[in-house]
Order: sequence, then C-alpha cells, then structure tokens
Amino acid sequence: MLDALEVFTTVVIGLMVGVEFSVAFVVNPILNGLPEESAVLGRARGGRMLGTVMPVWYIASLVLVAVWAVAGWQHRGTGLVVTAGVLLVVSVIMSLLLLAPINNRGKTWTPENRPEDWKEQANRWDRFHYARVAVIIAAFTLLVAALA
Repeated sequence: MLDALEVFTTVVIGLMVGVEFSVAFVVNPILNGLPEESAVLGRARGGRMLGTVMPVWYIASLVLVAVWAVAGWQHRGTGLVVTAGVLLVVSVIMSLLLLAPINNRGKTWTPENRPEDWKEQANRWDRFHYARVAVIIAAFTLLVAALA
C-alpha cells in the first residue's frame, strides 16, 4: 500500500511541476509575444482557470506528502519526503503571499481596464513564479530520490 501511495504522490506532484514549468517557459512566453490586448486577455483567462485549479492541486500534493511521511516514518527516505513537504509548504506560502495577490488583480483585467503598470505586475508575477517552480522541482526531485 505504501508503494502505491509513493508512486501516486510522485506522479501527482510531477504533473503539477509539469504544468507550472509549462506556464513559466511555454505559455507565458507565447502570451508575451502576442499583441498587448491578446496578452492581457490570455493572462486573465489563465489566471482565472489556473487560479481555481492549482490551489487544490498544491494542497492535495501537500496532504499526500504528509500522509507518505507519516505512513513511511520507519522507512528509509523519510527525511527526503519531509524535506519535500517543507518545500511544498514554502511553495504554498509563496503562492499566498507573492503570486495570488497579483493573480487576483490580473484575472480581472481586460484591454479596457488594465492598469498602466500591468506589464510590470505580470513580470513580477513571472519572477516569483520562476522561484516557485524551482522550489517545487526541488520537492519533486527529493520525492523521486526517496523512491530509490
């Protein structure tokens, strides 16, 4: 049973990492290359959609890692799992304090109501997101190492 939990948790977090990596290095660069009106609309739509799905995914991932750590407490690799959990907590805190406030503003923007500094806010979100992606990649890597 523990083996199934470990694999399931790693797959769930691996997919989350893939989505966030793709946002950082594929989707946002595509949106940034579009005309401003389209970029604003694309970022707003992405903010609404992912702003709904990703919090659930992050919390579910954290819960899965916590269950893994508790269930596997006597097994080797638990320190890696706990450290991965701490990194996921850091990613949730980053999301709440740094990314969500910008996202909550940006998801309401249209070409008509966007603020003058919308690009600066989008760039700030991107920088915070790069850091968050690095944190969740590190967490994922620790989980993979714990499987070995």
